[in-house]
Amino acid sequence: MSDEALWPLGVYVAAVLVLVGAVLAASHLLGERHRETATGDPFESGIVPVHRARFRIRAKFYVVAVLFVIFDLEAVFIIAWALIAREAGWPAYIEIAIFISVLLAALAYLWRVGALDWAPRPRGRLPSRAVRAPPPQGAAKAGVSSAPAAVFGAIGSGAANRTRAD
Repeated sequence: MSDEALWPLGVYVAAVLVLVGAVLAASHLLGERHRETATGDPFESGIVPVHRARFRIRAKFYVVAVLFVIFDLEAVFIIAWALIAREAGWPAYIEIAIFISVLLAALAYLWRVGALDWAPRPRGRLPSRAVRAPPPQGAAKAGVSSAPAAVFGAIGSGAANRTRAD
């Protein structure tokens, strides 16, 4: 390219720089100056903040955001394939079928490991039926119940030390 063809680009860049500089200078010269204490406070949508802006967000939100970006990007590939599907023929159909099956397998895996669950997970696996331990050997003879509610409910009243004969 010759220098003759580049001069309009140079004029355009110079005009943009002059315009940006003029707007910034006008804003600085004509803008209001505030010295109140609330001037530097963050303010969004008419709501005064109630806590610090730097707080921890659970990683779950980031995982969902990353999964959304990944699966959204795959949608772009599928739409691009749909535009050329007839011209591309069967080889492209087989390729997109493999691509979609890999996506479905990834989605099934994420579903299975709980990456898509919003509810908190239980800490441990709960047994299907509650299995109670047999009562202690001497508890049935003394008349003391082995149920924790009966023992803990009677603490302080002296009832745990009494027998049925009382």
